[in-house]
Amino acid sequence: MKRRQFIQYTGAGLGASVGLGLLGNAAQAQSSSVQIRWLGHTCFSFTGDGRTLLVNPFQAIGCTAGYRPPQVAADVVMISSRLLDEGVVEGLPGNPRVLSDSGIYQLSGMQIEGIPIAHDRVGGRRFGTNVMWNWQQAGLNILHMGGAAAPITFEQQVLVGRPDVLLIPVGGSDKAYTPQEAIAAIEALSPKVIIPTHYRTAAADANTCDITPVEDFLNLLSGTPITRHTTDTVSIGAADLPASGSIVRVFNYIF
Repeated sequence: MKRRQFIQYTGAGLGASVGLGLLGNAAQAQSSSVQIRWLGHTCFSFTGDGRTLLVNPFQAIGCTAGYRPPQVAADVVMISSRLLDEGVVEGLPGNPRVLSDSGIYQLSGMQIEGIPIAHDRVGGRRFGTNVMWNWQQAGLNILHMGGAAAPITFEQQVLVGRPDVLLIPVGGSDKAYTPQEAIAAIEALSPKVIIPTHYRTAAADANTCDITPVEDFLNLLSGTPITRHTTDTVSIGAADLPASGSIVRVFNYIF
């Protein structure tokens, strides 16, 4: 396996930036949609505009015990923390750029911003800082919240704007939003498409996984349209966004 290229800068904050250079396929034509593939838990790949981004690859243990390890050839890998369920990059194919800290990263034709938020309800003193990842791809404003557990601040709302696609944890535990906390974050951000993450499925180790099923979250969404996908992949473009309000896309795919 080739040596991973971690792009890190401790204490850089949100105002710093680092150039990632040209990606080999970044010159391809701009796409009209993003292909979003669920790989289990909070791990997703995003393919569009001639590149693939992978967020939160994991080790198959605990709540991810029954998922296949994500083997996705990506140009860039973003991780929300170094916890085993969202920050394991060893064994990935190729030699992707790995982003693991908050800050602004400039790619050819794309900017990715990592926004820090506590990974617990005690200011990060137990599980540290979670990095939310925000970028635009195929004209969509995408926010992947990782394992956020703290309320959204006004400053974070300003940084993100209104997400076209929001990936948000909903299964609770000490490390991520409960269904009720996820609803509060959604009300603050007003996303157009909501994709729940970090919920219990049949892939979990029943003895060690402490998160709740996605239904506990969906039951709180009175009047919100819900689409259930029985495959692991969906394509979303500007034409798929609601004219008003929010819609939910949830993956019921069985691995």
